[in-house]
Amino acid sequence: MNATGSHEIRVPFGCGIVGHVAKTKETVNIRNAYEDPRFNRTVDQRTGYHTHSILAMPICSADDEVLGVAQIINKATGGHEFTDKDEEVFRNYLTFCGISIANAQMFEMSITEYKRNQILLQLARNIFEEQTSVDKVVHKIMKDAQDLLKCERCSVFLTEDLHEQFSLLFESQRRRRQSLDLSAHPSTEPPRLSAGIPKTSAQGVDFSKIFDLVSGNDADKGVQSPSASTVAWLLESGLAKHVASTGEVLNLQNTGEDSRFQFTEEAETGFRIKSALCLPIYNRERKIIGVAQLLNKHNNELFDENDEGMFEAFAIFCGLGIHHTQMYENVCRLMSKQKVALEVLSYHATAREEDVGKLLSTISQTAQMPAATKIGLYDFRFNDFVMSEDETIQGAVRLFLECDLVNKFRVPYDVLCRWVLSVKKNYRPVTYHNWRHAFNVTQTMFVILKTAPFSSMFSDVEIFAMMTASLCHDLDHRGTNNAFQSKIESPLGRLYSTSTMEHHHFDHSIMIMNSEGNNIFQSLSDEDYRQAMSILEDSILSTDLALYFKKRGSFISRAQGGATDWTVEDNKSLLRAMMMTACDVSAICKPWEVQKKVAELVYSEFFQQGDIERTKLHQKPIDIMDREKKDELPKMQVGFIDSICMPLYKVMAEKWPSLHPLYEGCRTNRDHWQALSQQKTTIVLPEQTDTTSTGKRLASTSSTDDNHSETSTSDTGHSTIQTSEINLSGKLAVSSRECSTTDIVDKSADFTSKKTPLEHLILANKPKVAQDTDIQRICEEKRKEISWKRYTPADSKGQRIVQEAALKPRHAREEIVSHGQRTSSQPQQLCKKISRISLHCTDLEDVPREHIHNSRVCAIL
Repeated sequence: MNATGSHEIRVPFGCGIVGHVAKTKETVNIRNAYEDPRFNRTVDQRTGYHTHSILAMPICSADDEVLGVAQIINKATGGHEFTDKDEEVFRNYLTFCGISIANAQMFEMSITEYKRNQILLQLARNIFEEQTSVDKVVHKIMKDAQDLLKCERCSVFLTEDLHEQFSLLFESQRRRRQSLDLSAHPSTEPPRLSAGIPKTSAQGVDFSKIFDLVSGNDADKGVQSPSASTVAWLLESGLAKHVASTGEVLNLQNTGEDSRFQFTEEAETGFRIKSALCLPIYNRERKIIGVAQLLNKHNNELFDENDEGMFEAFAIFCGLGIHHTQMYENVCRLMSKQKVALEVLSYHATAREEDVGKLLSTISQTAQMPAATKIGLYDFRFNDFVMSEDETIQGAVRLFLECDLVNKFRVPYDVLCRWVLSVKKNYRPVTYHNWRHAFNVTQTMFVILKTAPFSSMFSDVEIFAMMTASLCHDLDHRGTNNAFQSKIESPLGRLYSTSTMEHHHFDHSIMIMNSEGNNIFQSLSDEDYRQAMSILEDSILSTDLALYFKKRGSFISRAQGGATDWTVEDNKSLLRAMMMTACDVSAICKPWEVQKKVAELVYSEFFQQGDIERTKLHQKPIDIMDREKKDELPKMQVGFIDSICMPLYKVMAEKWPSLHPLYEGCRTNRDHWQALSQQKTTIVLPEQTDTTSTGKRLASTSSTDDNHSETSTSDTGHSTIQTSEINLSGKLAVSSRECSTTDIVDKSADFTSKKTPLEHLILANKPKVAQDTDIQRICEEKRKEISWKRYTPADSKGQRIVQEAALKPRHAREEIVSHGQRTSSQPQQLCKKISRISLHCTDLEDVPREHIHNSRVCAIL
């Protein structure tokens, strides 16, 4: 029982007359107080008042719970004694008092609960509004707790350096990702947040930081660190360390009576601790990260159970606030590191100024730039295998120049050159999805846009964006698909749940444009820039075949509808998506020899991923990535064409006849693959692919070393010719063949332009073979006998002849004719030169036989 004011009288429960009534609920009517042993004379002695008679009754609620005790003293009339009637009146009066007090308590509780909810909402708001530092969050929480719980002092102790704690967390997660062993099954369990966080020891607790807030002194001065003497005084009692080590909630109503702690007076302010409420602060893993402490409730009141519940809620919010703010600080720190890494990456990902200057000088000299028609940029049958790396770069620049985009949008030539070189530099040297693939896709898009009605259907901004998207659509491709990124739980797979690689390609293209001197959209207006970026993103994402299948049905129905207005943005967006897919798989429409080489590159890359899945992930790859099913490549190609390519090209060709070459090329190649699948022909794939430069590989493998010379002709009429043979992938191997000059001359008339050099050699060696099926069977047997290997000429002369044969076939043909007309020329040298260029010059077969007097030359031709 408490009495507020300067004087306080405390009556223990069950002691004295009032305590007895509260405990027993009995009515006590005493005529002479001094004769009752329960009466405490100390009150009279302190107040100077003399008590004669006492009437005490309990105040009960409707549930018969004691709310208090009412006591009246010294009746003023009669014999100064309370009668039975007085008891009845007093009892009736207290009944209404009990109802009023119960209602008042309920109202007070509702008001208190409302205030509590408001403060908790304010706490939650503070946590998410103030996240710049832990100090500010803790200070706000302390101030709110002090205002609500009406205490004189509030302190918070943090048990460890949270910066170090979270640094350990992120470092442990980084090491975990780096040490991911792909030989084990990828774990589906998310990483535990507590990884790398040391456990708090129950002994030797150390506090890294202490916050102290005194009511009325520095509550509005912001965050202030306590002095060293204050810190020492706060820790002197051992209360905070005890709670941090045990997790016990302590509510000390009389600190002097607890012998576990030593409370002294603060030297600077004379502050004395009378009562204390102290409890631990937990993080989300239920690990103690600090201690919250309240000292001395106002008006000498004591901390009750309601205060404990409220303060526990504050402690929970304090833990959340600390965790959230620290996470935010670490995110900011990581973002800063990321910005630095991007700056470094941007520097190294941008083309060298020397290369930019070289390309710029080539563009400025028109004579050195290849004409678009000369290199076949306007032809759907375009073949990049005959071009060098530098020529592909010049060809990419030529595509943008032919569209007149540089003049229309005032793109500086140095920016265009730097951007093209940077894009090429950011394509990884994978087997297929590399720079050359991007260049081919861009060339196909260029041809489509240059044919009617597409040239007038799209605006200049749309053409600019679509050409840019075509060149950037596979940037930083890793040679693996989206499903693989999800299987290994790569950062890209976690970053994007759908169209994983396509989102990365777009982000990478933006990174290049944001690099200094690479923004080819820099001269666009704000509206055009937004449109171009939107089309760029949509076009790159459209290369995801999953999105293609979702959109294809709608496109076919609109294209076959006949009345579709393709100038409407929704229809035009759908058309752009289909055009991106048509260009992305356009290698299926190339001439058969080119298509075979591309298919082998594609499946070689697929099989590399399948090998990783089988050996590292211990999973069976799908058929198109299973090297064990490489003999089914023709069948799989037919399935790919039927399910993806033919439906699209057929509809586009029917709607726009200018695109019929795409459909016709696709259909022709399907027939070739179908024939191979029926013959069960084995496709020889490259065992190891030189991914740095596909074109260079194909060019360099088409020549032989000068050291491999012919043996001289013997008297028996037979000669041993050492020449080059080719398999379906275009690889060369060196082997010896004995040819009969007589047989060769007799059979020279049977050669046709459809046979490969190997088939010509087999036919020359086997004059009795006349059927193509027999030739194919013999070729297959020879392939099994020969140990195939890649061959690159070591001499500069051989390399020069290969280049001339690839780039200037007509000149090479004339050189052969002139060699044949000179009777003094050695047949060995002539045959060797022909074997070097025969792979790249199909029109050599048109050389008139009468100009060549050596029979072995005719055999190779």
